[in-house]
Amino acid sequence: MDCIHLTGIRCYGFTGFLPEEQVLGQWFEVDVKLWLDLSQPSQTDNIEDTIDYRCTIALIQNLVKTSKFALVERLAGAIADGILEDSSTINQVQVILSKPAAPIPDFTGKISIELVRTKV
Repeated sequence: MDCIHLTGIRCYGFTGFLPEEQVLGQWFEVDVKLWLDLSQPSQTDNIEDTIDYRCTIALIQNLVKTSKFALVERLAGAIADGILEDSSTINQVQVILSKPAAPIPDFTGKISIELVRTKV
């Protein structure tokens, strides 16, 4: 199966366990892999034969900006579900959602959630 990678989607959102995260917000980074059959667009060179990744990026940005979940796991799941529901051609999606500045004392790393969902 073929794959499209969309990486470095940076969005400001309000998901987090701490109350201040849901009020002040924070930056999130999203990478997705989209599995679909690209044999037709690789031959036809028509956008109609593939997905328009601008729509997928906009969907991700909108979900991050408007969601107020306690857990990043829930936000990652919402992104995966939204992508699969939005496209009839995507068979599987991988979402890596990162919090590059998690509010944890003495922690300078980032938190990432990775999940894979397959269309049933």
